Amino acid sequence: MMLLSRPRRRLAITARRLARNIRATVLIEMAFAIPFLVLVGFAGLEIANLALTHTRISQIGLNTADNASRIAAGSNLSLPPIREIDINELFIGAEKQADALDFKRHGRIILSSLERNKDGGQWIHWQRCYGDLAVSSAYGAQGTGKTGTSFPGMGLKGKEVTAAAGTAVMFVEISYDYQPLLYGKWLGPRRISTTAAFNIREPRDLDGPKDGDGVYNPSPAATKSAC
Repeated sequence: MMLLSRPRRRLAITARRLARNIRATVLIEMAFAIPFLVLVGFAGLEIANLALTHTRISQIGLNTADNASRIAAGSNLSLPPIREIDINELFIGAEKQADALDFKRHGRIILSSLERNKDGGQWIHWQRCYGDLAVSSAYGAQGTGKTGTSFPGMGLKGKEVTAAAGTAVMFVEISYDYQPLLYGKWLGPRRISTTAAFNIREPRDLDGPKDGDGVYNPSPAATKSAC
């Protein structure tokens, strides 16, 4: 009996010690918690990057419209025209600002000159685009509203931007397909779209060449960024 009781006593003592031992509890909790924390961390990084990309795209649109409104190439003896090379330089600046976004491949900028037509209505005199993303203007192509007064302008319905007589509004529409940072597929496809508008800062030759659409292209001719 003595020989049988000793192993039992030892087992009982060992069992009591294990029951009181909590050193492995933290390891077990961490084993369950770490995967969840990693997922939450990645999700936080992705959401932060999405918010930052929204801000960058908005700023690109604002800067492009602002820079387009400042174009004033020419002399003091005549109204400054706008040239194809000027527009191309605007788009080069936008691409530089969008560094690391691969914007040309995944984005699109649509720059429109909103003016007043001869009937007193609004019209899109000329329009230029940059980027490979297959989207069109939400407000119409070049020439929309050339005659009549049915075209209300560009922008949110009921809050359209309009141009006054003798001036123009540089209206920018920008779209970009968000590229995930890590594991952003759970967000689903995300297309960021925004608009910006600036009135031209000084008088400009709005008529353009007789055989053109409002934009000059003197020799040496620059590539036209057509839509």
